[in-house]
Amino acid sequence: MPSVFISHRSTDADLAEKLAADLKRAGHLVWLDTWEVTVGDDLVERINEGLERSTYLVTCYSSAGMAPWMNKEWMSTLARQMNGAGVKILPARLSGKEAPAILSGTKYADLITDWDQGVADLLKAIK
Repeated sequence: MPSVFISHRSTDADLAEKLAADLKRAGHLVWLDTWEVTVGDDLVERINEGLERSTYLVTCYSSAGMAPWMNKEWMSTLARQMNGAGVKILPARLSGKEAPAILSGTKYADLITDWDQGVADLLKAIK
Protein backbone atom coordinates (compact mmCIF):
# COMPACT_ATOMS: atom_id res chain seq x y z
CA MET A 1 0.00 0.00 0.00
CA PRO A 2 1.49 3.38 -1.01
CA SER A 3 2.44 5.83 1.68
CA VAL A 4 1.83 9.53 1.03
CA PHE A 5 3.54 12.47 2.77
CA ILE A 6 1.56 15.74 2.65
CA SER A 7 3.78 18.83 2.52
CA HIS A 8 2.04 22.16 3.11
CA ARG A 9 2.24 25.61 4.71
CA SER A 10 0.63 26.04 8.10
CA THR A 11 -1.70 28.64 6.54
CA ASP A 12 -3.04 25.86 4.29
CA ALA A 13 -3.47 23.33 7.12
CA ASP A 14 -7.25 23.00 6.75
CA LEU A 15 -7.06 22.16 3.04
CA ALA A 16 -4.07 19.86 3.61
CA GLU A 17 -6.03 17.98 6.27
CA LYS A 18 -9.05 17.70 3.97
CA LEU A 19 -6.80 16.29 1.25
CA ALA A 20 -5.11 13.90 3.68
CA ALA A 21 -8.51 12.63 4.84
CA ASP A 22 -9.62 12.07 1.23
CA LEU A 23 -6.46 10.08 0.45
CA LYS A 24 -6.77 8.09 3.67
CA ARG A 25 -10.42 7.24 2.87
CA ALA A 26 -9.19 5.89 -0.46
CA GLY A 27 -7.06 3.41 1.48
CA HIS A 28 -3.62 5.04 1.49
CA LEU A 29 -1.27 5.51 4.42
CA VAL A 30 -0.97 9.27 4.88
CA TRP A 31 1.65 11.24 6.82
CA LEU A 32 0.42 14.68 7.87
CA ASP A 33 2.31 16.69 10.46
CA THR A 34 -0.72 17.42 12.63
CA TRP A 35 -1.50 13.70 12.74
CA GLU A 36 2.05 12.45 13.29
CA VAL A 37 3.95 15.03 15.36
CA THR A 38 3.07 15.33 19.03
CA VAL A 39 4.28 17.44 21.92
CA GLY A 40 7.86 16.54 22.81
CA ASP A 41 8.71 15.02 19.41
CA ASP A 42 11.85 16.05 17.59
CA LEU A 43 10.48 17.77 14.46
CA VAL A 44 13.40 16.97 12.17
CA GLU A 45 13.42 13.33 13.25
CA ARG A 46 9.65 12.86 12.78
CA ILE A 47 9.62 14.59 9.38
CA ASN A 48 12.62 12.56 8.24
CA GLU A 49 10.90 9.32 9.31
CA GLY A 50 7.78 10.34 7.41
CA LEU A 51 9.74 11.19 4.27
CA GLU A 52 11.75 7.97 4.39
CA ARG A 53 8.60 5.83 4.73
CA SER A 54 6.71 7.62 1.96
CA THR A 55 6.62 6.61 -1.68
CA TYR A 56 4.84 9.85 -2.67
CA LEU A 57 5.25 13.45 -1.59
CA VAL A 58 2.24 15.65 -2.29
CA THR A 59 3.54 19.21 -2.37
CA CYS A 60 0.59 21.54 -1.72
CA TYR A 61 1.50 24.96 -3.04
CA SER A 62 -0.65 28.07 -2.84
CA SER A 63 -0.74 31.83 -3.08
CA ALA A 64 0.94 31.82 0.36
CA GLY A 65 4.11 30.55 -1.35
CA MET A 66 6.43 27.78 -0.25
CA ALA A 67 7.52 27.59 3.38
CA PRO A 68 11.17 26.77 4.19
CA TRP A 69 10.13 23.35 5.55
CA MET A 70 8.27 22.58 2.34
CA ASN A 71 11.34 23.44 0.28
CA LYS A 72 13.44 21.05 2.36
CA GLU A 73 10.82 18.31 2.03
CA TRP A 74 10.41 18.45 -1.72
CA MET A 75 14.11 19.08 -2.43
CA SER A 76 15.18 16.11 -0.32
CA THR A 77 12.53 13.97 -2.03
CA LEU A 78 13.71 15.15 -5.44
CA ALA A 79 17.29 14.19 -4.53
CA ARG A 80 16.10 10.75 -3.41
CA GLN A 81 14.08 10.39 -6.63
CA MET A 82 17.09 11.28 -8.75
CA ASN A 83 19.16 8.72 -6.82
CA GLY A 84 16.67 5.98 -7.70
CA ALA A 85 14.84 5.72 -4.37
CA GLY A 86 11.47 5.02 -6.01
CA VAL A 87 9.72 8.09 -4.68
CA LYS A 88 7.62 10.53 -6.67
CA ILE A 89 6.66 14.18 -6.16
CA LEU A 90 3.04 15.02 -6.89
CA PRO A 91 2.40 18.78 -6.98
CA ALA A 92 -1.06 19.93 -5.90
CA ARG A 93 -2.28 23.50 -6.38
CA LEU A 94 -4.42 24.80 -3.53
CA SER A 95 -4.71 28.41 -4.73
CA GLY A 96 -3.42 30.85 -7.34
CA LYS A 97 0.34 30.51 -6.93
CA GLU A 98 2.41 28.78 -9.60
CA ALA A 99 4.66 25.84 -8.79
CA PRO A 100 8.33 26.38 -7.95
CA ALA A 101 10.39 26.69 -11.14
CA ILE A 102 11.90 23.22 -10.86
CA LEU A 103 8.41 21.67 -10.64
CA SER A 104 6.80 23.92 -13.25
CA GLY A 105 7.18 21.27 -15.97
CA THR A 106 5.41 18.64 -13.85
CA LYS A 107 1.66 18.11 -14.23
CA TYR A 108 -0.12 19.10 -11.03
CA ALA A 109 -3.43 18.22 -9.43
CA ASP A 110 -5.65 21.28 -9.63
CA LEU A 111 -7.61 21.39 -6.38
CA ILE A 112 -8.83 24.93 -7.04
CA THR A 113 -10.91 24.42 -10.17
CA ASP A 114 -12.44 21.08 -9.14
CA TRP A 115 -11.49 19.54 -5.79
CA ASP A 116 -12.96 16.11 -6.57
CA GLN A 117 -11.23 15.89 -9.94
CA GLY A 118 -7.94 17.05 -8.40
CA VAL A 119 -8.18 14.31 -5.76
CA ALA A 120 -9.10 11.78 -8.47
CA ASP A 121 -6.02 12.85 -10.44
CA LEU A 122 -3.82 12.33 -7.38
CA LEU A 123 -5.36 8.93 -6.69
CA LYS A 124 -4.72 7.90 -10.28
CA ALA A 125 -1.04 8.88 -9.90
CA ILE A 126 -0.67 6.97 -6.62
CA LYS A 127 -0.19 3.33 -7.55
